[in-house]
Amino acid sequence: MPFGYIGQNQPNQKIKNEGVLSSFDVSLLEKKGQAGSSLELIASSDFSSSSGVEFTNIKENKYDVHLVYLNQVYTSSTSGYPDSCQIRLRVSDDGGSSYKSGASDYQYAFQFVKTDSSSGERPDTANTDMIISGRGTTTEPINSYFYLYNLGNSSKYSFQTMQNSIASDNEMSFGGNVYKTASTINAIKIFATGFTITGNIKLYGVKQL
Repeated sequence: MPFGYIGQNQPNQKIKNEGVLSSFDVSLLEKKGQAGSSLELIASSDFSSSSGVEFTNIKENKYDVHLVYLNQVYTSSTSGYPDSCQIRLRVSDDGGSSYKSGASDYQYAFQFVKTDSSSGERPDTANTDMIISGRGTTTEPINSYFYLYNLGNSSKYSFQTMQNSIASDNEMSFGGNVYKTASTINAIKIFATGFTITGNIKLYGVKQL
């Protein structure tokens, strides 16, 4: 059917608003998976006491943007410390045979606000992985989401943006990470250093207009 005509939706109408979509047009395009920002579920992983969750089919050549949901994810840590019970991410450009973990492969910056009204920022220009959440424990699971950009683009850095509400830290934080090498990323790994993780993670591709 034709899209972008308001009124009778016919080519011979007197006033043509080509390019303007009605709510019906948008609804139909979303159902077809053809509208911008429509989501395609690429993979869903349920895991228990895992050393790390790998996604080696991320359809990097199809999507410029990926969306990842963490659902009730927690580490085997029984307390909110040390920092190694944070959920982290590493990227791969060889299909998951190896993951980038150099001392200065990644950098990040976060701002945070705590329930006691204190606030601040946490920057790091040289890190071995992306920090994608605060500290997750057996009694305080993490529910979060983040976006990944440019994974399939060999001429651009791969970026991540996220927002978290972290019970164990009594804070809300937002910020992002970057893998500081232009490369075609075709696999990702999510883990916690020194701890196992349990929960569910979903990976989506975000359609672009």
